[in-house]
Amino acid sequence: MADSASKTLEDQPPNQSSNPQMDTKTVEEEEEKSQQEEVKSENASKAEGEAAAEDEEEDEEAGECGFCLFMKGGGCKESFTAWEECIEEAEKKKEDIVEKCFEITSVLKECMMAHSDYYEPILKAEKAAEAEAVKELEKEKAAESSEQRNAAVASENSEQHSGSSGKQDALPAMAEEAMAEDAGMFMVHQTVGSVLCCKCGIPMAPNAANMCVKCLRSEVDITEGLQKHVTIVHCPECECYLQPPRTWIKAQLESKVLLTFCVKRLKNLNKVRLVHAEFIWTEPHSKRIKVKLKVQKEVLNGAILEQSYIVEYVQQEHMCESCSRVQANPDQWVASVQLRQHVSHRRTFFYLEQLILKHGAAASAIKIKQMEQGIDFFFSNRSHGVKFVEFVGKVAPVRSRSDKQLVSHDSKSNNYNYKHTFSVEISPICREDLICLPPKVRSSLGNLGPLVICTKVTNSIALLDPLTLRHCFLDTDQYWRYSFKSLHTSRELVEYIVLDMEIISPEVNVGGSRYALADAQVARVSDFGKNDTIFNIKTHLGHILSPGDYALGYDMYGANSNDDELEKYRSLVIPDAILIKKSYEEKRQKKRGKPRPWKLKSLGMEIDDKNKTDQEKVESEYEQFLKDLEENPEMRFNMSLYKNEEYQPSEMASMTDGEDAPSVPLEELLDDLKLRDSDHDVEDEEDDSSMRE
Repeated sequence: MADSASKTLEDQPPNQSSNPQMDTKTVEEEEEKSQQEEVKSENASKAEGEAAAEDEEEDEEAGECGFCLFMKGGGCKESFTAWEECIEEAEKKKEDIVEKCFEITSVLKECMMAHSDYYEPILKAEKAAEAEAVKELEKEKAAESSEQRNAAVASENSEQHSGSSGKQDALPAMAEEAMAEDAGMFMVHQTVGSVLCCKCGIPMAPNAANMCVKCLRSEVDITEGLQKHVTIVHCPECECYLQPPRTWIKAQLESKVLLTFCVKRLKNLNKVRLVHAEFIWTEPHSKRIKVKLKVQKEVLNGAILEQSYIVEYVQQEHMCESCSRVQANPDQWVASVQLRQHVSHRRTFFYLEQLILKHGAAASAIKIKQMEQGIDFFFSNRSHGVKFVEFVGKVAPVRSRSDKQLVSHDSKSNNYNYKHTFSVEISPICREDLICLPPKVRSSLGNLGPLVICTKVTNSIALLDPLTLRHCFLDTDQYWRYSFKSLHTSRELVEYIVLDMEIISPEVNVGGSRYALADAQVARVSDFGKNDTIFNIKTHLGHILSPGDYALGYDMYGANSNDDELEKYRSLVIPDAILIKKSYEEKRQKKRGKPRPWKLKSLGMEIDDKNKTDQEKVESEYEQFLKDLEENPEMRFNMSLYKNEEYQPSEMASMTDGEDAPSVPLEELLDDLKLRDSDHDVEDEEDDSSMRE
């Protein structure tokens, strides 16, 4: 204990006395002083609390910096005293409290150096608050510019929408402020201001004109000077509209083409910005078309105003040049193409008709007339006729010549009006025909034949020797140089039944088709029950024929051929029969009278009076043409086949019709697309009548 007492005495500073009486006095005096100081501190804290409450109210009105708030919250005493003196002087001199606070330099710097731990987060908070304030200002500027671009003054609905969008934009800002307050950071509170309309005085969002939407519309009409009534020229025959000076545009009611045409007819539309355009329904027979337009324009002080108005178009009926010519005189054509083929059937024209439809070659024809041995096409322009002749020359071996007839002339201006006629003759050689080649043609083709079969006709003729499987192509110039005819046509085909079949050579690809040479034993179906005549022949159909099948061929045994070219070959051994194709007639008898799942389109042709008596013959030939399409996929390649909506397949038909009968796959069929309007129901009915099954 003595050691500890000695240590405590040694630790005391030398200037302190160790007198116990003095120590007791000093302790009592210190206790009295501490009590007095506690009373003073309580009174001072109450006074400071009241002063702080008043200062907070004044600071909320005048605005305080973050440093002043820190001084009130717990800075050093010297700084707090300096801040109070700053406030008193500012109030006496009526100066800004915030600016005056920042004038204090020496005392505050000493305080900041002494209490760097407290001042550093405050400085960071102030910098963050300044950065947030800069961002908010940038957002406000961007919002003002976007409002000017996107019609700040659109309508009451747009005002509500903009108000809701402002609330949505304020939500993330409020969330950021709440997070900053939780982290102890100082945030600058900002409110969206509003101004009063300079006309009616209602509160509104600020804009460049300082006017509400209603007042701005009452002051400015952006549609002033724009056309509200326009007259357009309409052709009632072809449903075309005149695009000045001479162009006619075909457009249906309420179509995109017509809307574009109507908008382009408006003048002074470049003074405003077109935002939207749409049709307003009108009675089709009223000869009125109404279009609602929505435009924007920059008005007072850069504000953008959006406004809608209606333009009424009046249709002035006036026939176009081609329609007026047809109406005045249907025979008033300029060019005529006379398409002819001197054969006893129309199979070539059925095929050519489908090619014309697919490629739209006769779209400019004003009239099409079916003649006895061909078709006549009438055009309003010579160039259209020349173009059509060139198209036919690309799909068939033809030769043509042209002629013209003077209609009228003007000797003063040296103008002449002609009627041009193009005579186009198609080669009489058709597919599946049996041909006896002339000796000169045979020698030029490498001693082919001379009995050959025509397998395909385009702008060249494909020939095949059924006994040797040799083939060649004869172009248009080579054919018309000699212009030979067929020995037998497809109308002379006879049905045979195959009794035996023996393959001689393997299957080969000849001109895109597959053939196999075979020895066959056949008999005519018409001889069953009458005689036992059997023919041993050689055929190229060994790849598809088998014993028991039926085939179509030419009966050379019973035919009486009076052909000059055939007589030139004295030593030629003619076979008893030449088979052409496999027959499915027996299997098709079960399907007879039933509709097909596909159909074809046809040209709207006028029928000549002389040709009306042969309609039954034409129908039978057309039926045979449809059968050929089902059997030959190569013919369907350049044609468009459409689905028959009226066709309803039955389960019994699919089980009993026979799977071996050829048919058109559903994948090759097209949907018949038709755009129907109430004004064109009659035309659609006519289109339906042009579809043939």
